[in-house]
Amino acid sequence: MPSLNPLSFNAWVQTIGSMAVAQTQETSGVYGFVDAPLQQILPQILSYAEGRIQRDLDMLSSQTSNTYTLTAGQAVFPLPVGDFLTVQTLEIVQLSSGTVVNSSPLVPVSKEFIQNCYGGMAQAGTPRYAAMYGDNFGSEEDSFTNILLGPPPNYGYSLRVTGTQCAPSLFTNASNGPADTAYTYISAYYPDLLVMASMIFVSAYQRNFSAGSDSPDMGQSYEKQYQALRLGAIALENRRKQEGSGWSSYSTPTAATPTR
Repeated sequence: MPSLNPLSFNAWVQTIGSMAVAQTQETSGVYGFVDAPLQQILPQILSYAEGRIQRDLDMLSSQTSNTYTLTAGQAVFPLPVGDFLTVQTLEIVQLSSGTVVNSSPLVPVSKEFIQNCYGGMAQAGTPRYAAMYGDNFGSEEDSFTNILLGPPPNYGYSLRVTGTQCAPSLFTNASNGPADTAYTYISAYYPDLLVMASMIFVSAYQRNFSAGSDSPDMGQSYEKQYQALRLGAIALENRRKQEGSGWSSYSTPTAATPTR
């Protein structure tokens, strides 16, 4: 674990409760707020805080990959929407005993380019290009992110997709796991950011502030501190992705900046 204090779900509830001046209670080893309405919005508090942090940081820990089998003659590949939040790279890979022995990255292009150049099965072959084609707008379980391939595959090639996923929520540690000992990447490495983002939501709940009425000062104070912490967290995540100073993992030097 990192040197800064990580937050389990129980620690998070107690921290938020003390900052929001709200009483907490323990039930079957899991802490929650005494106030029933506040207890009910626990998932929404974490959803707001964790979702905002994920969008701001583009965390390296959210990146993953998976391999799929294409269908010969099927130009549109339906990627299950729950598998990836964003698609970053696509590759046609050759596998041997589950190990990649050859990789051919697909070039991202517009769907109009593929439709004009590879409009039918007469041009079928090994896919070289890919375009995001849209969603089928089904239910969450049946929804797909459609990827248009050009040329259409003439064989059941293996397609490796690399992209980002939604990070697990700290709330699952209370509902499906040990709330005292289980952590998420955000709660372990950015506990300060998680608390500030949570308090922005809690402030709105307690003070009911809006742009021109009630008591917006409390929320704005937490927002200001969140923004200060966010800048440092973005720099750290960029370093983890080798996107720091000079495309390295080093922080930006104050005396000299290397060329890119």
